Amino acid sequence: MKVAVVQFKASTNKDENLKKIISYIKKASSKNATLCAFPEFMMFYTKSSQTPKELADLSETIKGNFISSISQTAKENHIQVVGSFYEKSKKNNRVYDTSFVINNSGKVISTYRKIHLYDALGFKESKKMMAGSKISQPVSTSLGKTGMMICYDLRFPEMSRVLTLAGSEVLIAPSAWVKGPMKEDHWITINKTRAIENGCYVISPDQVGNIYCGRSLVVDPYGKILLDMKKKQGIGYVDIDLKKVKQIRKSLPLLKNRRADTYSTLKI
Repeated sequence: MKVAVVQFKASTNKDENLKKIISYIKKASSKNATLCAFPEFMMFYTKSSQTPKELADLSETIKGNFISSISQTAKENHIQVVGSFYEKSKKNNRVYDTSFVINNSGKVISTYRKIHLYDALGFKESKKMMAGSKISQPVSTSLGKTGMMICYDLRFPEMSRVLTLAGSEVLIAPSAWVKGPMKEDHWITINKTRAIENGCYVISPDQVGNIYCGRSLVVDPYGKILLDMKKKQGIGYVDIDLKKVKQIRKSLPLLKNRRADTYSTLKI
């Protein structure tokens, strides 16, 4: 099955970005992609000067215009869509960083609120965001059983492993990876490692421009990079073959060879 990976530079204008997103979805469908994956913060770029209240005021619910418009476009073009948006929370001046999966009938079949907030390397997402409290169950998509992560989650191997043990054959991680010393090296290493250790595909659409590094990736279950979008805006296409997942997990049976019976013997 063909996946379309979108890499673009989101502006601070929500309506402007939505028009671009709709255009990308239509183009991906015209190229026979069955799923179109977008980066984190596709809704709009948040400058550091934007206050928590300003961000919260621009956020929406899952039934708001942003997701509804994307759902309608997915339905009209018979394509699945994965992305993220700023979701309203019950706490004043805080939002959730929420990813979603929309099926080709335009129905939201899964959402996931980012649990690992990026409070590191000089950033403090918790000043504007609320952390989610649970990992979402993998869902069936055209690509296979799909687990959802978001950006900074990739640095925590426990999460990808739990999603894999729950049945994921593909992990999709909408991201906005901040530029900086060694950051692209970390990005590539972490994406390849998550794929290798779990014997799964890892699909990581990334923001480019502003403060983000681009380099949207698709990595196969043996760690081979199938797509690296470098710094260009646009859509990349990759064919996903679940036979590869089965082959790699058979020849390199890391999940089978785990010694879960011994891991709890070490006191933490």
